[in-house]
Amino acid sequence: MKQSPDAPAAVTLESLRSRVLSCTACPLAASRANVVFGEGSPTARVMFIGEGPGEVEDTTGRPFVGPAGQKLDEVLASVGIAREDVYIGNIVKCRPPGNRVPARGEMETCTPFLEAQIALIQPLLVVALGNTATQWLKPDAPGITQSRGTFYSWRGDILLFPMFHPSYLLRYPSRDKGSPKYLTWLDIQKVKAWLAERESGAPAPAE
Repeated sequence: MKQSPDAPAAVTLESLRSRVLSCTACPLAASRANVVFGEGSPTARVMFIGEGPGEVEDTTGRPFVGPAGQKLDEVLASVGIAREDVYIGNIVKCRPPGNRVPARGEMETCTPFLEAQIALIQPLLVVALGNTATQWLKPDAPGITQSRGTFYSWRGDILLFPMFHPSYLLRYPSRDKGSPKYLTWLDIQKVKAWLAERESGAPAPAE
């Protein structure tokens, strides 16, 4: 994802939210029920970014609260990470019809808002959930099956860490060694270890 010179200036997340809620810059605005801005700690060290809201998210206006979101909550809870201590959002803030993958133009239109969120929150680790988010944020990264579980130097002091999208875990429920669920369990343990190292002042890992 390239930084956009058109990223809207915003003093706070709330002022940015106000701008996003009134956005009609792409066709997704016509079919949405609600804008899904994002939620969590405004000073989070870790920011989780998916591709776009689903049906439940569109209804509630909250990110990752449907079946995939419940699975994400389980993943976080498995290592004692509180949802309120991280920030969760998406590349596009409105639901693509039928939960399809967001079109490139839709992501380009919404990227300035995501850029502004990152600038305001100033996370040290961005967890890209799924292949779409990973490829958008770091176009030179391998596909998700190869890039997941790897800390990449990304932007300044920020690291990028791809993980499977939680919706992928719903399609493959096996917990056997080598399964998406098992690999995600290993990956979230790496995130937890990274957080513990930051608290201890240890140097951050990178590619």
